[in-house]
Amino acid sequence: MNLTARLRAIAYAPISPDRYQRWTRGALWSLTVIVVSGGAVRLSGSGLGCSDWPNCEEDQFVADLEYHALIEFANRLFTGVVAVAVVLAVLGSLRRSPRRADLIAWSFGLVAGVVAQIVLGALLVRTELDPRFTMGHFLLSMVLLANAALLVDLAGRDDLAARRRPGPLSRTTRAITTLSAVLLVSGTIVTGSGPHSGSDEAEVAARLPFLVREVTRIHSIIAIVLLVSVLWLIRAAHLHQQTEARRRAEIALSLLIAQAAIGYWQYFAGVPVLLVGFHILGASLSWIAIVRLHLATGIDARNESEETNKTTPQQAAKPG
Repeated sequence: MNLTARLRAIAYAPISPDRYQRWTRGALWSLTVIVVSGGAVRLSGSGLGCSDWPNCEEDQFVADLEYHALIEFANRLFTGVVAVAVVLAVLGSLRRSPRRADLIAWSFGLVAGVVAQIVLGALLVRTELDPRFTMGHFLLSMVLLANAALLVDLAGRDDLAARRRPGPLSRTTRAITTLSAVLLVSGTIVTGSGPHSGSDEAEVAARLPFLVREVTRIHSIIAIVLLVSVLWLIRAAHLHQQTEARRRAEIALSLLIAQAAIGYWQYFAGVPVLLVGFHILGASLSWIAIVRLHLATGIDARNESEETNKTTPQQAAKPG
C-alpha cells in the first residue's frame, strides 16, 4: 500500500466513541480559552487594536509590532485553533462508529455558532465596540459552550443512554439553568455599564446608561438566589438518591461560590483587570458546570428506570 492509500485509509477509518469524546472535549476547551482571550482583548483596551476585518488594517492582514494590535490579532489567530477543533468535532461525528444523528446535528451547531461569532465580531469592530454587540458576543459564546458541553456529554453515552428521560429533579434543574442564563445576561449589563469599554480611546465605545452600583446589586441578588437553589438541589438529590446530579451540583456550587467571592472582591477593589479576567473564566466554567448539571437529570432517571425494570428469575416466577 502506497503512502496516498495509507493516508486515505486513515482519513476514512471509523473512530471509537471514546476517541470522539476526546475530540469534542478539545472543542469545548478551545471555545473556553477564546472566551478568556476575548476578555483579555477588552480588558487591555485592545478592542480596536485592529481597526478592520478580516485584515488587521485596511491594507495589511498581519498586525504591526504594537501592543494593542498584537493582542487583538493574537485573539483572531486563536479563532483558527477553534475552527480546527470544531471541524474535528464535525468530521468525528461523521466517522464515529456507530454513527448517531444527534451528534452530527450538535456538531454542526458548533459550526453555525462559530460563523455567527465571526460575523458578530466584524460588526463589533465596525460599530466601534458598541456595548450591545459586546454583550451579544459574550452571550453567543455561552451558547456555544452549552452546545459543546452537551456534545461532550452525549458523545460519552451509548445510543440508548443518549435518550434523556425526565426525573424527579428535572423541573428544578431547568429552573436553575434558566436562572443561570439570567445571571449571565445581567452580568453583561454590568460589564456594558462599567469602566472597561474595550478601547483606550475616549471617543469610542460608549457605555450603557445604567448606574454600575444598581445593576451590580441586581446581578448579586440573582447570584444569591442561584446559590440557594443549587444548595436546595443538592439536598433534593441526596433524598432522591440521584448521585450523579448531586456530584455535578456540588461542582457547580463550588465554582459559583468562588465566582461570587471574585465578584465581590473585584467590585470593592475598583474592578482591576486581573480580577475581571478571572471572573470571565469563572463565568465560563460555572456555566459549563450548570449545563452538565442540567444533563445529569437524564442520566439518573435512566439508571433509576433500568434498576426498576430489572427482575430476578425468582421474582418473575412469583404469581401476580
